[in-house]
Amino acid sequence: MRFVIIGAGALGSIYAAYLARGGYQVSLIARGERAAALAKHGIPVTGKESFTARCNIVTQPEKLTEADVVIVSVKTYDTEGALAPVRALKTRMAFSVQNGVLKNELLGEVFGARSTLGALSMVGGDVLPAQGDLPGAVRYNMAGPTIIGETGGGESARAKGIVGAFVQSGLKAEVSQDITSAEWSKFVGWSGFSALAILTRLPTWRFMADTDTALIAARVMRETAQVAMRQGVKLQDSGFSSREFVNASEDGAVKAVQAYGEMMKKNAPGFRQSILQDADRQRRLEVNETLGYTLKLAAQIGVATPTLDLCCRVLRVVSRAADS
Repeated sequence: MRFVIIGAGALGSIYAAYLARGGYQVSLIARGERAAALAKHGIPVTGKESFTARCNIVTQPEKLTEADVVIVSVKTYDTEGALAPVRALKTRMAFSVQNGVLKNELLGEVFGARSTLGALSMVGGDVLPAQGDLPGAVRYNMAGPTIIGETGGGESARAKGIVGAFVQSGLKAEVSQDITSAEWSKFVGWSGFSALAILTRLPTWRFMADTDTALIAARVMRETAQVAMRQGVKLQDSGFSSREFVNASEDGAVKAVQAYGEMMKKNAPGFRQSILQDADRQRRLEVNETLGYTLKLAAQIGVATPTLDLCCRVLRVVSRAADS
C-alpha cells in the first residue's frame, strides 16, 4: 500500500514514521529546513517509543502521480495551498485528520467524492525544536486511535484495509460505520476545549474544572451540538455529544465539564490543546475553518450560537495578531 502524507507536522510525522517502519511505501510532503533535515536524517520519534524511520521526503508534490492512500494533516488554513499541487495525483482513497468538519468537502473537490473517506484522529503529539541540522523530533504523547469510515456510512473493505495497515504498523485504528457522527461528536468537544484554551492560555484540566470557564465550554459545546443535530447528524450518545449532556440543565452540563476537568487533572495535568501550542508559538489559529464554519452553518439553518460567536471573534483577533 502506497501512502502520500501531506504535512510534516506532528501528526503527519507520526503517521509517516510508523507506516514506513511497518514496511509501507510512504511519501511525506514537507518543505523548508524541516524537509532537508528529514531527508538527511530520517524522522525521529520520541515519547511512546523512540526510533527513527526513513521515507521518501517530497518537496515537489506536483511530480507525484499515483498513490493508494492520501492523508492530509496540514493546518486547516493551509488546505487550499497544500492540495493545489496534487490535484493531478490519482488515488483511490483520501482522508483528512484535520480539525473540524469542513475537510471532507474540500477533499472531495480535489480527489472526488468517491475517493474521499471520513476520518478523525485521537493522536496527540508535538514537534520539538530542531537542533543544528537535525530535524525536531516528534513527541508522540497521546496514542489514541485514528478512526476511518465511509462518508455515506457502513463498513467497506478499503477502510478496513487502511485500518489494518495502521494496526500492523503499531498505530491504533478503528473503522466507524457512521464516520459523520464520529467527526461531529469529536468536534463538539473540541470546539469547547479549543475556545477556552486560547481565552485562558491554561492547561485543559484547569479551565475545565473551574466553574466560570466550564460554563462557557458547556455553552459552546451545546450550541455546536445543536448545529449538528439540526442538520440531521445523529451524534454519538457519549461524553459531550450525549443526549444527557446536550439536554441537561445548564448547571448539570457545567458539573459534567468540571468532572471531566478533574479527571484530566489526575490523568493528564500538563495536557494543552494543539491550538494553544500554536498560540504559544505566535502562529495563526485554526478559527475560520473550524468554529467559523459552524457559525456559517448556524446562520444558514437559523440556530442561535451567541457564546460560540463571542469566542470565535476573540480567537480571530488573537489569530490576526499572530499572523501580522
